[in-house]
Amino acid sequence: MYVVMCYRCKKWRVIPTKEEFEAIREREEEDPWFCGRDPGAGRSCEQPEDIPYDRSRIWAMDRLGIPRPPPETERVLIMRGDLSKMDTYYLMPNGKQARSVADVERFLKENPGYRATMPASRFSFATPKIVRETVEECSQWRAVKADQRGISEKSSLSWAAMADQRERPEENSLLGDARTQSERSEETDASDSDYCCPSSSGGCD
Repeated sequence: MYVVMCYRCKKWRVIPTKEEFEAIREREEEDPWFCGRDPGAGRSCEQPEDIPYDRSRIWAMDRLGIPRPPPETERVLIMRGDLSKMDTYYLMPNGKQARSVADVERFLKENPGYRATMPASRFSFATPKIVRETVEECSQWRAVKADQRGISEKSSLSWAAMADQRERPEENSLLGDARTQSERSEETDASDSDYCCPSSSGGCD
C-alpha cells in the first residue's frame, strides 16, 4: 500500500502503484500533491480520509526528492529483523544488488552501455527514519501474540516520507507499506509476513 497526504486538505490518499508513489515523492517539494491533481482518479478533498495516521502500523520517515529508479532497476527498502532501522538497495539489470554508490560505479564500469540511462546521481541510498513510538507499541503487541501462539512471529513494515523529518507526518508526507513482493527480502525475519497492531476498530488474528 502507498499513501500520500494532500497538501490542501491534509488527508491521506491511497496511491495504487509503487511507480506512481515514487514519481510523487520525487517532485513533492517543488510540486506538492493534492487530491484533484488527477481528475480521472475520482479524488476530492471532500471525501473521507483513505487511511488514518495511527499506531496500527509501523511508520518511518523518508526524504522527499529521491529520484525515481533508473530504467531496468528497482529501489528496495528492507526493515531489519529487530525493527531498529531500514536498509536500501537497488536491483540492477544483471540481477545483482547495489548497496552503495561504489557498487553502482562498479556496475557502470563493467557495463558502460548503461551510463547514459542510469547515471550514479539517480541512485539514493538514504534510509527512512523509523517512528519509534509506533515500533514500540506494535512490537509489544507482537510479542504478546507470539507468546500466546507459542511461535516466533515475523514482521513487515510501513514507511513514510516527509520534507521536514519531524516525528509525526504532517504536511507533504508520504506513506508506503512494504507488503508487496518486491519490498520483501529473504535476508531477515522481517521479510515474508505482514503484521499489524490492534486498533479500536479491530486487530490482526
